[in-house]
Amino acid sequence: MTGPGPLRWALLFDDLEARFAAEEAAEREGVVAELTRAEQASIPLTDRLRAAIGTAVRCELADGEGVDGRVVRVADSWLLLDGQGVRGRVQHLVPRASVSAVVGLGRMAVPSGARTDRLGLGHVLRGLQRDRSRVLVRTRGGAVVGRIGRVGADHLDVEETDRARPVVSTVPFAAVLRVSEA
Repeated sequence: MTGPGPLRWALLFDDLEARFAAEEAAEREGVVAELTRAEQASIPLTDRLRAAIGTAVRCELADGEGVDGRVVRVADSWLLLDGQGVRGRVQHLVPRASVSAVVGLGRMAVPSGARTDRLGLGHVLRGLQRDRSRVLVRTRGGAVVGRIGRVGADHLDVEETDRARPVVSTVPFAAVLRVSEA
């Protein structure tokens, strides 16, 4: 019997094999897509910001202000931008909690590799305090310009020295949108 029967069976098995291969390919694609989504779900924003070091971005802050600059440094709780101000180059220390969106961020991510990535906002502010740097501290309520006089566990004191009688403003870290060179 070498008629149409064996040929028909051969075509049937070829068709079954092709369907099985297509189902396997679709399942692999589904698994790969699911694994990709799961991997993307595990990537923190900090790792994406770290991958953007040297890149120009715009940080939209919680009050709607936008801060443009090149990403210089990223830690778990803050990032440092190098931007342009009216007097030239200016750096902005931006707490991660004050960022509502980042424009210009790529798709890449770089995991933390340095112990300094865990430095908190207070640590950096104490460095600015030691330098006696003049800063602009921007909050939802406005801005304070002066020198950092004291840094506590969850707040900082800004000494407004441009007034006839110096005034000290105490600002909770939670209220800080950015700290910029003044």
